[in-house]
Amino acid sequence: MRIKLILITYLVFNINNISLSNENNCQNLKKFSVEYVKCKANLAKNKTISAGKNFIDETKDYQNKQWSKEKKKFIKTKEKINDVKEKILN
Repeated sequence: MRIKLILITYLVFNINNISLSNENNCQNLKKFSVEYVKCKANLAKNKTISAGKNFIDETKDYQNKQWSKEKKKFIKTKEKINDVKEKILN
């Protein structure tokens, strides 16, 4: 029982450290240094790019879902026009 508790505690702390290690941490730099400003700017830039990309992807998905019926109608109409055009010309 005790070994299980120690093992679970070890795993929880180990997983927590792995998840935090992926983040870019600017707190170990001095607040008025150039490196700190660069670090914060890169964090803001990455968050902005990711938010913009998510917004664009969500918009595209929404438009594809909403316009799929109309697009199918448009394609069918275009095919009918081409069929009539071929009949007239031949």
